Amino acid sequence: MSKFIGIDLGTTFSAVAQVDETGRATIIHNEDGINITPSVVSFEGATVPVGEEARKVLWADSNTIGRFKRDMGSDKTYALGGAERTPTFLSSLVLKKLKQFAENTIGEIEQAVVTVPANFASEAREATLKAARDAGLIVEYIINEPTAAALYYAVQSDEDLNGKYAIYDLGGGTFDVSIVNIEGNNVEVLASDGVSQLGGDDFDQALFQLVQAKAKEKTGNDLSSDVFSKNDAEGVKITLSKREVAKVRIPGVANIEVTRAEFEEAISALVSQAEMLCDCCMEDAGLACEDINEVFLVGGSTRVPSVVESVTRVFKQQPKATANVDEVVALGAALYAQFKLSGTGSNDDKTTITERTGKAYGTFSNSFNNSRGRDEHVNTIVIRRGTIIPTSFTKSFYTMHHGQTGVDCSVNESPRNDTDPKWANTIWSGSLEDLPPERPEGCEIQVTFEYTENQTMKCTFLDVESGKTQEADISLNAANSDNSVNESNPDDFKIE
Repeated sequence: MSKFIGIDLGTTFSAVAQVDETGRATIIHNEDGINITPSVVSFEGATVPVGEEARKVLWADSNTIGRFKRDMGSDKTYALGGAERTPTFLSSLVLKKLKQFAENTIGEIEQAVVTVPANFASEAREATLKAARDAGLIVEYIINEPTAAALYYAVQSDEDLNGKYAIYDLGGGTFDVSIVNIEGNNVEVLASDGVSQLGGDDFDQALFQLVQAKAKEKTGNDLSSDVFSKNDAEGVKITLSKREVAKVRIPGVANIEVTRAEFEEAISALVSQAEMLCDCCMEDAGLACEDINEVFLVGGSTRVPSVVESVTRVFKQQPKATANVDEVVALGAALYAQFKLSGTGSNDDKTTITERTGKAYGTFSNSFNNSRGRDEHVNTIVIRRGTIIPTSFTKSFYTMHHGQTGVDCSVNESPRNDTDPKWANTIWSGSLEDLPPERPEGCEIQVTFEYTENQTMKCTFLDVESGKTQEADISLNAANSDNSVNESNPDDFKIE
């Protein structure tokens, strides 16, 4: 049987899954027999513990780190093990660990599908794919996390799903919500929204600060991390998800009581932010909560009672979690890997995924503003947010001056279909140069943006008269923002 795996590279925990001989997606246990592995890395010379052993010392060891997924695609680095480490490199170590115990279980891996948050920007997607390649994985496809979860529920749940469904995905570091249409094994994403800095890590931080404040009120002193850490805060959070009151026993400090009500108040702004994104997502899909058949929960942070209450309030129905919320993304990724890569399945049982762009993509240009009577610098949208992919769009622009021999080129990403440059994040820039001299203004420049099924882009800037082109490949082989850091290869370390 072909050996394809699906990987959920999470902020706090990661998981890997396969499709077994019966055609069902199953989680591959790690060496400790556990379904999920902490996304934590520790440096001990040439040895790198990854997972639970590293997590035990996460807040007490300066050479140990977690929650770096939130910085994927950025230029942030961390001083660890005598060198500057990027989020991409650290993620590659986690992925290598997952690959190791998967191969120990099922043998050599042929290919993998790795998931990403639906709201991840292009740089973060590229960084994730680079991390997978550096870990020795062959990755042809990525899939958005809520889409993977929707695929799992469509294919492997105990009920036949047909209609509109909401996928509420709140994990350790990111939040996504997707509205999908499911017909049999076919999943069409109607709209997605989310934010890359909202999750259980923020809940832990809020609870950590709450306990810190209570301790200082009692003792007048701040708690050190070796006495009470964010790992400890996470444990209190889990307790408060089951009980109304948690007693925090801190050495040298009188016991501190934290109530669920206090915790819920501390995270209320975060929960409200997720509610607003759910409303925006339904609006983008052109649906009301009454149109949603069911709401499925994904991600460990959906175990927090106030989150469940929030989802119930927004969608006016009790959400469902028919499987382990920590595992459904990896399970869906494994199903996607099997369907896309194995070539199995007849035309009658073919599974299809229809995805949409989560961002808008445009290029800078000058446009005449009639109301102001002048040219203005704008971000002209070429591919609108929410467009079904794969897709390709071409727009024509024109030179502004007589004798113009060059054109500045850019590829911009923005959260909405907004022409205001302040919302545009330039993910590539270049120039189209050495154009024919002495031409009149108004010579046509065609700009084509092609967005692939794998959510990568090829952009072409063409001078129609001369045939000169400038191309940008924002793809699996593209450089990402942290390539400038000269760091070690994951193979230089012994992963434990």
